[in-house]
Amino acid sequence: MPSLSFIIPAYNEAPLLGATLRAIGSAADALGLRFELIVVDDASTDATAEIARQHGARVICVAFRQIAATRNAGARVAAGERLVFVDADTIISTEVLRGAVAALAAGAVGGGCRIRFEGQVPRYGRVLIALLQPVYRRLGLAAGCFLFCTRQAFADARGFDEQLFAAEEVVLSRALSRLGRFVLLEESVMTSARKLRAYSRAEVLGTLLRLALRGPKALRRRAGLELWYGKRRLDPASSDD
Repeated sequence: MPSLSFIIPAYNEAPLLGATLRAIGSAADALGLRFELIVVDDASTDATAEIARQHGARVICVAFRQIAATRNAGARVAAGERLVFVDADTIISTEVLRGAVAALAAGAVGGGCRIRFEGQVPRYGRVLIALLQPVYRRLGLAAGCFLFCTRQAFADARGFDEQLFAAEEVVLSRALSRLGRFVLLEESVMTSARKLRAYSRAEVLGTLLRLALRGPKALRRRAGLELWYGKRRLDPASSDD
């Protein structure tokens, strides 16, 4: 039985998924961990599922188009006692995985880590990241691209809130923190900056401002969350996305 279950939600992630799965496998192998890869294919129309299987992942097919429900679907079939949620466009390292495993072994219920963004990031994006990352850490919140926890704590927290279409990692971070020690590692993962490149400053900042003004109710419907649920835009830095 695997001791660690990696759960990767994916919607049309064929260009990036292979690198993500290879990085996970390399990090877990380097630490001698027994693990499983679970890719939750949420209504993809590209080769996401095929690529996942080629890299040894178990593929769960759903059609939710809601990230919280998609992640929960992966957790339901996971066999490991420790769960690691990794976005399909995120590269983990041996160091960050070692930190996560050590934190859980030391009694933490879960945690997250620092984030770096790959490639060129627009100036407004660099400013936004510089402002938001310290806030997340000060509040003890994990970013959605990398979050780990024990199976028991995940169950006690009732998983990701499926009423939410965004910020579900914030709610789960708070729920886990109420159950025990929630750790934010100093190590980093590398995640894609494609949204910051594909969307304009006005679109990104306008979306965040609307969410701030409308409050939690705005997170309970897909409308207005095109950054996450709109048609995938071409990444200016890649001809393959």
